[in-house]
Amino acid sequence: MAMSAGQEDGQPMMEMNTTPLIDVMLVLLIMLIVTIPAQTHAVKVDLPQNIGQPNPPPIEPQKNKITIEPDGRVYWNGSEIDLVTLRQYLDQSVQISPEPELHFQPNPDARYERVDEVLAVIKRSSVTKLGFVGNEQYRNDF
Repeated sequence: MAMSAGQEDGQPMMEMNTTPLIDVMLVLLIMLIVTIPAQTHAVKVDLPQNIGQPNPPPIEPQKNKITIEPDGRVYWNGSEIDLVTLRQYLDQSVQISPEPELHFQPNPDARYERVDEVLAVIKRSSVTKLGFVGNEQYRNDF
């Protein structure tokens, strides 16, 4: 017998109706999902502000280039390196006066996770001259 409308002798039904309870729980669950803020992840990089120097610096600083390939390999001026070596190179370049420019150019197919790791290493090394190179390749994507 799937459902009973009560016993024949007039006694009340002893089974609890769970349908309203389930409805209330679903409404509460939906309200909870709607009110939870979306999780966002960002790496904050302090980019230099354009001050508008009237004269270029007298000495042209050395330019270092970091590239990231789609398979996750990181290159420093064309040589493959790991993140520990990258940090060492960045710490050495910060000590040079004037500080060399750092050009950052990830491949469009590189994984965001790897790009994020490299940007975090750059931020921790206190590099002040950082440029994102090759952004013009994305101008038609949006």
